[in-house]
Amino acid sequence: METATATTTQWAIDPAHSEVQFKVKHLMISTVTGSFKRFGADATLEGDDLSNGSVNFWAETDSVDTGSTDRDNHLRSGDFFDSANHPKLTFSSTGITRKGDAYLVSGDLTIKGVTKPVTLTAEWAGIAKDPWGNTKAGLNLSGRIDRKEWGLNWNAALEAGGVLVSDEVRILCEVQLARKA
Repeated sequence: METATATTTQWAIDPAHSEVQFKVKHLMISTVTGSFKRFGADATLEGDDLSNGSVNFWAETDSVDTGSTDRDNHLRSGDFFDSANHPKLTFSSTGITRKGDAYLVSGDLTIKGVTKPVTLTAEWAGIAKDPWGNTKAGLNLSGRIDRKEWGLNWNAALEAGGVLVSDEVRILCEVQLARKA
């Protein structure tokens, strides 16, 4: 009796059809959304989903964009990403497991030279061919981290109580992968 084996395929993120965002509470009453404009990832998939796959992701910290030049420059400073000394943040998966219709993507997130384990939730959208015959795959990733665990400690106390920036950061990524030839 023959056993079916899944085909292993190599993929790269398609930055023109992907977004890497984060959201943080400001003044504890509203949310600021930021994104990274320069990023990349390589992935290995077995079969037609994320099971037994792996991913290595990076983003250039000086490409952070929140729509405010002053805030972006502050985020690039030593108070936050310290882009001059830590030009990239990275994520390297250590395991992917299916949980119902979603996947749990565990891995090591490195920001500002500090590496900590995190788990993101991924929703697999499937695989399709574009009009030019290229094979693409889609997924959405989300998760939450405490920025202080990575040494991103800057904050300001508010006169009425509370702080300027929340410790919790929500991560939201809309990703399209392109199969490598």
